[in-house]
Amino acid sequence: MNIISIRNQPEFAAKAISYFQQKWATKESMMVYQDAIMRSIDAKNPLPQWYLLFDGDNIIGCAGLIPNDFISRCELYPWLCALYIEANHRGHGLSRYLVDHILEQAKLLGFNDVHLCTELIGYYEKLGFTYNGLGYHPWGDSSRVYSKKFEILEQN
Repeated sequence: MNIISIRNQPEFAAKAISYFQQKWATKESMMVYQDAIMRSIDAKNPLPQWYLLFDGDNIIGCAGLIPNDFISRCELYPWLCALYIEANHRGHGLSRYLVDHILEQAKLLGFNDVHLCTELIGYYEKLGFTYNGLGYHPWGDSSRVYSKKFEILEQN
């Protein structure tokens, strides 16, 4: 298993765009992933970050670390978003592997917590996240917000 950062390996941008669009986009939101991923490559700020999980040459998962996940809880950041593991690879701890990698990257960027929004109950608690209330989306829905706090790594 190998996790790559699109920012660090921009030659994978087209594959990342296609994969995120297939897994997350609607017809109306296709450009969101294309624009966000392409603009992240040369961004001056540390966010957003987009990741692909590979098994050999095959993409089997993805996730992002972004400043806001289209939710009212703007006081919280960064956000783990678009976590996806292919169905035939689920149940082997790969989502934990990908989430742990992203949490480690967030620590290296100087963040002391990470947040996410979901409708799932019970899954993210297993990964050490705690429920942090509701958040509201611009399209009228609400989602459960989860947070995970950690210590900032000491700088040498």
